[in-house]
Amino acid sequence: MLDLNEKSVLITGGTGSLGKHLTKTILSQYPGIKRLVIFSRDEQKQFQMSQLFPNSKYPGIRYFIGDVRDADRLKRAFKDIDHVIHAAAMKHVPIAEYNPSECIKTNVLGAENVINAALETDVKSVVALSTDKAAAPINLYGATKLTSDKLFIAANNIRGKRNIRFSVVRYGNVMGSNGSVIPFFINKRKDGVIPITDPEMTRFNITLQGGVDMVLHAMETAWGGEIFVPKIPSYRITELATAIAPECRQEIVGIRPGEKVHEEMITSSDSFTTYDLGKYYAILPQVTNFDLNDYIRHFGAKPVERGFQYNSGQNSEWVSVDEIRKLIIEHVDPDFKA
Repeated sequence: MLDLNEKSVLITGGTGSLGKHLTKTILSQYPGIKRLVIFSRDEQKQFQMSQLFPNSKYPGIRYFIGDVRDADRLKRAFKDIDHVIHAAAMKHVPIAEYNPSECIKTNVLGAENVINAALETDVKSVVALSTDKAAAPINLYGATKLTSDKLFIAANNIRGKRNIRFSVVRYGNVMGSNGSVIPFFINKRKDGVIPITDPEMTRFNITLQGGVDMVLHAMETAWGGEIFVPKIPSYRITELATAIAPECRQEIVGIRPGEKVHEEMITSSDSFTTYDLGKYYAILPQVTNFDLNDYIRHFGAKPVERGFQYNSGQNSEWVSVDEIRKLIIEHVDPDFKA
């Protein structure tokens, strides 16, 4: 059972949508947490977040300005930290396509800095956030996150005798997160036209709380080297537009640079090392640092069929228009009305 009371946790990119929800959940579930460090480079977002979670009310919270590109700053921030959640990333696909070197510096070199800082301090676990775009990537963002995933998984090979575990969580679009399609569509309602990139497009869907629960699950159960993938539903982009703005015309504008029609989280090539854990899948390294049979027995893990792939367009679970509206009210905007 995960217990973060009397522990110290650091979240890189902690002022983002998931970081804030992680903060809210951790402070609620573990009121005895020793320190919760919000590490990010945006001073304005840190100021705004400190109004929501002030030190006067939450004595364990700390706000630490820094960039994952700065290795020395990370090492200082990681001192006396038990667990790291790495959520910092440059994630806007078209912006990454136009500014590739900046994306690489944050997503790849930043990941390497996080790993090195964790290995040089007394960190016990690192959970890195990934994306469905890292599976068979066609855009730079996905390629950098795949590289990041590989770095974190391989970090388990160089930990030596250190008591540390590195794992990854990979999931699809987070409902209502900064820059995501739902708030974008809600804002476009006033124009009377909703831009649709491709009428066949589908995406995986997960709530902020679902993402948070998955991170905490990885912190509790990871043996080191897993890429955890949730079993979540898909939606069609046209049905999402209908759910949000049924009165608006849908205009096909074409796929943006680097976009896919359907997203994947597990490719058929991954199927040889993927196991069904019940609520989640786990993609394991080809060579594990633990006894695979022990892992299978411990979790009741079942290997997936050869050639299995987890694709948003071929998913067995879908959210309907009505279900999308209920989810928006529950997880994005309680005042939402279609």
